[in-house]
Amino acid sequence: MVKVVLWGSLKQAAEGQTEVELDAKNVRDVLDRLRERYPGLAPQLDRGVSVSIDGVMFRDAWFAPIKPDSEVYILPRLAGG
Repeated sequence: MVKVVLWGSLKQAAEGQTEVELDAKNVRDVLDRLRERYPGLAPQLDRGVSVSIDGVMFRDAWFAPIKPDSEVYILPRLAGG
């Protein structure tokens, strides 16, 4: 199981959960499992999120591998300019 930490406004859309454990082997699996478990997250996930796996940020890396003992942070996508 992968420990997933939901950051910022994402936790509100996940019924107040800040940490969940999911069975996932890559970023796509994590996002799919989150959608299944917390349908209220779908709009934010569709807008895009930033993903950190063991301290390394990924963006649009759907098939980045995740080890069972990885710590994954999901954050609202940061926009800058």
